[in-house]
Amino acid sequence: MNDYPQAIVPVNHVEPVPRRIRATLQGSVVIDSRNARYVWEWPYFPQYYIPITDIDPEILIDEEHEEHLRRGTARRLGVRVGAEERRGVAHHYIASDLEGITGTVRFDWSALDSWFEEEEEVFVHPRNPYTRVDALRSDRRVRIELDGVVLAESSRTVMVFETGLPTRYYFDRLDVHLEHLRASDTVTSCPYKGTTSSYWSVAVDGSLLPDLAWAYDFPTRQLLPIAGLVAFYNEKVDVTVDGTRLERPLTHFS
Repeated sequence: MNDYPQAIVPVNHVEPVPRRIRATLQGSVVIDSRNARYVWEWPYFPQYYIPITDIDPEILIDEEHEEHLRRGTARRLGVRVGAEERRGVAHHYIASDLEGITGTVRFDWSALDSWFEEEEEVFVHPRNPYTRVDALRSDRRVRIELDGVVLAESSRTVMVFETGLPTRYYFDRLDVHLEHLRASDTVTSCPYKGTTSSYWSVAVDGSLLPDLAWAYDFPTRQLLPIAGLVAFYNEKVDVTVDGTRLERPLTHFS
């Protein structure tokens, strides 16, 4: 049984996006929409479906291939700016039983170089309007161990509560046994927290376990309390809170 709230939005749920959505390719703004739709292709977060009239027509390549997809019938598109061409990265829905989807285009996130909600860049995927992310200071005693070796322990953590994910415990670096950590080149991004500044593998008993800890030195303004702190994947370490050992969750997102 999970000890955190689950995402409950059903697949194929559709809602209007109240935010202005823009995207760039090769330095040019190619999407500028105030009428996008959120479509939940799975329960955890939505995708943007953009009216084709809000897309620069000069970038679209009609690949003249019609496909019958889960959400309707669509024509496959590529994109082009100057010499940069990316094939098969979008679908233009010409018919759908989902309200508001006909006439929209669904892009692969990586098809374009950057996405923005209003003036703020968004990473990885759209932010879920039903997800809440809170960073709260706590005096509960939290200990992180791996194979009996203590990696961190503190009663002054910042706990991050995010809908659909296990609680993440962020430690001051003075409370982390840094002698067990080895710097990694890994970088990940999160729509709610930003882009990681550091990742570490953990060396215990002659074994090196990759990418168990991370930090955001420059998180989004909503998550500023975690700036510079270190968190560990609950899924890969043993977490004890106020003397109670927690079960390892199955989820694996930072």
